[in-house]
Amino acid sequence: MSRKIYKIVRTPDWISAEKAGVFKGSPDDARDGFVHFSASHQVRGTAARYFGGQEGLMLVAADASALGEALKWETSRGGEKFPHLYGDLPMSAIVWTTPIPLGPDGQHVFPDEIP
Repeated sequence: MSRKIYKIVRTPDWISAEKAGVFKGSPDDARDGFVHFSASHQVRGTAARYFGGQEGLMLVAADASALGEALKWETSRGGEKFPHLYGDLPMSAIVWTTPIPLGPDGQHVFPDEIP
């Protein structure tokens, strides 16, 4: 069984990545030098902090084991370790994608498997 990590991506950026066969990261990723990911218990906090109230987002689940040594778990927000990918995200590592719409309360609605 694979360990999934999660990336929140603007839908147009993800559509472009699918056409290109690789996701090279967001402008924030480019600025920081790696592609930001979250573990399942972190992704809601990431959405609230960095994407609050934004529509048109996708949640991308990737197989962490498929990313090899380019994936590093590094201390970040609140002293917690987050997955950072030092390289491009290949489509071969994607497990699934789904839209993350806003609910009536203005919060993002995540799939059931996200705690």
